[in-house]
Amino acid sequence: MRAPLANARNPRFWLMAGADAVLFGLSLWLAYQLRFDFVPPPAFAEQLPGVLILAVPLKAALFLFFGLYRGMWRYTGLADLKRLVRAVALSEVLLVVVILYRHGFVGFSRSVFVLDGLLALLLTSGLRLGVRTFFARRFGAIAGPGRRALIVGAGRAGEMLLREMAADPGLGLRPVGFLDDDAAKRGRTIHDLPVLGPVSELAAVAARESVDEVIIAVSRATPEEMRAMLETCRATGLPHKILPALDRLLDGSGVAAALREVDYPDLLGREEVRLDEAGIRSMLAGRVVLVTGCGGSIGSELARRIIGFGPARLVLLDQGEYNLYAVRDELEREMGFRDLAAVLGSVTDRELLDRVLAEHRPAVVFHAAAYKHVPMMEENPWQAVRNNVLGTRELMAAAAAAGVERFVLVSTDKAVRPANVMGASKRVTELLMACFAGGPTRFMAVRFGNVLGSSGSVVPLFRRQIERGGPVTVTHPEAARYFMSITEAAQLILQAGAMGRGGEVFVLDMGVPVKIADMARDLIRLSGKEPDRDVRVVFTGLRPGEKLREELITEGEGILRTEHEKILVLGSALSDPEAVARGVERLARAAEIHDAEAIRAAFQALVPEYAAASDDSSAPAASPYRPDDIP
Repeated sequence: MRAPLANARNPRFWLMAGADAVLFGLSLWLAYQLRFDFVPPPAFAEQLPGVLILAVPLKAALFLFFGLYRGMWRYTGLADLKRLVRAVALSEVLLVVVILYRHGFVGFSRSVFVLDGLLALLLTSGLRLGVRTFFARRFGAIAGPGRRALIVGAGRAGEMLLREMAADPGLGLRPVGFLDDDAAKRGRTIHDLPVLGPVSELAAVAARESVDEVIIAVSRATPEEMRAMLETCRATGLPHKILPALDRLLDGSGVAAALREVDYPDLLGREEVRLDEAGIRSMLAGRVVLVTGCGGSIGSELARRIIGFGPARLVLLDQGEYNLYAVRDELEREMGFRDLAAVLGSVTDRELLDRVLAEHRPAVVFHAAAYKHVPMMEENPWQAVRNNVLGTRELMAAAAAAGVERFVLVSTDKAVRPANVMGASKRVTELLMACFAGGPTRFMAVRFGNVLGSSGSVVPLFRRQIERGGPVTVTHPEAARYFMSITEAAQLILQAGAMGRGGEVFVLDMGVPVKIADMARDLIRLSGKEPDRDVRVVFTGLRPGEKLREELITEGEGILRTEHEKILVLGSALSDPEAVARGVERLARAAEIHDAEAIRAAFQALVPEYAAASDDSSAPAASPYRPDDIP
């Protein structure tokens, strides 16, 4: 009864209920008039008030029961019409039953009640459709000042954008129609706006309709399709923006507010992530969660996503003072989450880790803290050992001792046949994870490639070079990497964490690798310039520890699909705990005296494929990653 009681305080509820009550009476009166050719006999005319007293309250009660006053009539749809039919049909049946019980239906016309039901349905649905039509007229008649906008994409995203344009004239956008490559949509309309043709006719349509701006609202497109659309938009010389994937529009800020300039992630053509939110919520809701490396790109995005699942407390750990302050300030001030604890410190500090785990008792740990810059770790390999390897070992041991339920290690594709110290250090953390697995704490790792926009990412570097007028520096014409957005990576890490039973190395489906040279040229075009004419692309050669192509699996690792379409799982053998422990101690001793050669030798002993990879860092992948071939 909460909804009816809440509605009772809303004046619009009484207006809607009153309008329906009038229509209920009108439909019954018209039924008597039509049945008797507008001259009802005196007996039936005298009968009408008594039937009205029964019919109007009964219909009103059933309309309330079926929730026909909870929605707004301006958004009336097929679901509302179905509820309307049920409510009217049931009300007529009950009305007949009541009359039959009280009067035996003697002296009543059966056809009156059939007519009454039809008229009540016609009038009440007509009123709702009339209200919707009144507001819908704004879709096709947003007149006056405003930029004439052409929407590319006549699907769900395009329809949502159109509705928000109509609902908020202050946006200054006046839609003139749609373009879509689906031939079945040509010549049809959405809210009275026509689908004017395919995307290839954008220039002609824009000239004919005096378009001022183009908006891309396509939920799904391949990289090739997105590039073609952007090239077509650029050819017109018109300003063009894009609507992000629908899973990024759920923050309540509105669809039109999310419009932005086209960015490189849009060219990847990656579909929106579908999450098992119930499974993730059962892992996080009401629990204490610890995120290490919370000031980094992945760690901070994990924190943002986690608070949406209602944790009891979020513990943030980072050794960077400003990064820790910034993420806590964002979560508290901008996102309104107050149950936070900020810990300034390193994962190598075991005493601090034990104290934090004892005080906060986290149920779930996401370990995103790591040094990841490849050339920097080549120059300072002892830091890769201390932070990535020893820090992870200390945190895993502390988590196991504290009875943490789940421990999710954030790994990298550079751990596969590692050609550099950073990749080797992350591969050792995967071996450590396998050693700790099997106890009460569920340990698991999530391996994925590069994330766009992260600290140290190539995209910000290229943008700075483009702003300076070039040149844009690329290591090798054939260098290629896997990419995904920070948001997608964080979502899939949460999903894998909820799925893990312990000991797994999950691999995120990264799609197809992207050539860095192609990325550089795309970014130059997105900035409004032409590659090798306005901004040069120069090749500088592979740096120490770099490979031409990264891999997500290596030889000997079996890989299987999971219940989630974008998450795979490896079936590699468990580590030898004693051998791993000896190797890690050897690494620790070499790091203590800053002996780079001894560190590399220790890595080669622990990770034999590191030796092979370091012999030829430009070698192609030994076990190429082909998602379509995975069972």
